[in-house]
Amino acid sequence: MPTLDVDSVSAFVLVADLGSFTKAAHALGTSQAVISVKVKRLEDRLGYRLLERTPRKVNLSQRGKTFLRPARNFIAAHQLAIAGLTSTPKRLVIGISDQVAGPGLPALLAQLSAYDPSLVMEVHIDASHTLMDAFDKSAIDAAIVRREDDRRDGELLVRERFGWFASSRWENGEGQALRLASLASSCAVRALATQALDAAGIPWTEVFIGGGMAAVGAAVSAGLAVAPLAYSVAPVGTIDVGARYGLPRLSESDVVLHAAVTDPLSQGAIRRLAASFRSGETGAAIALEPASSAMVA
Repeated sequence: MPTLDVDSVSAFVLVADLGSFTKAAHALGTSQAVISVKVKRLEDRLGYRLLERTPRKVNLSQRGKTFLRPARNFIAAHQLAIAGLTSTPKRLVIGISDQVAGPGLPALLAQLSAYDPSLVMEVHIDASHTLMDAFDKSAIDAAIVRREDDRRDGELLVRERFGWFASSRWENGEGQALRLASLASSCAVRALATQALDAAGIPWTEVFIGGGMAAVGAAVSAGLAVAPLAYSVAPVGTIDVGARYGLPRLSESDVVLHAAVTDPLSQGAIRRLAASFRSGETGAAIALEPASSAMVA
């Protein structure tokens, strides 16, 4: 029976999750070469190839697919054994902007929990400015937010595109003001969107105001209105109708990480979370609609 080491198995699981040696290296704070050596060492010990490498993507081999679940169980057992050496579980409090937390977030949190069950995670979903206030007051350990105002600190995770999303069956009647769904008036994305509409001379009326992205997403999916959303958080099944109605192009937005953790366990979890945002794991597949000549009157 081959003897497995935790570092090699952890490297394999991370590459499998992120689909990239480079992203896995960033998540672990090391180099791509080190990750490659660890995975190769694991493959040599098992006696078969776990990953199929292509220029653009890393895929699991058939053996790799079979080994992935036992590999997760192996890591979880190791972490639980380590956690048993201390009487106080480590708690990590993370704030994630409601304009950032995409449909894939639950699956990602489940992966983090399975990867390190000894870590107690407390996640707050709120507006970016609210989370930054909490981070500055040391009320939370880390914040993943949209960059707002003139603040330029934080680690850039991804630059996201925005669009005007609506249900595939949604229509805005000719001569009618654009029916808009948005978050509260303090939302920076709402402000940018309405300013762009005003600058383009497109009349709009706010027909739905949601207390969170779940409410706005429900209104959009129900066909009540169109909403300015990042591609990563747009509800599954909605489409960008900006081209169809001649709506102004929305500027991109930076998603940044602010973190103030020093212990290796929390740092590892934060790196894993950041790598997932970089790879787009938290987003959803969005069906794009072809451009049309229809305009908002």
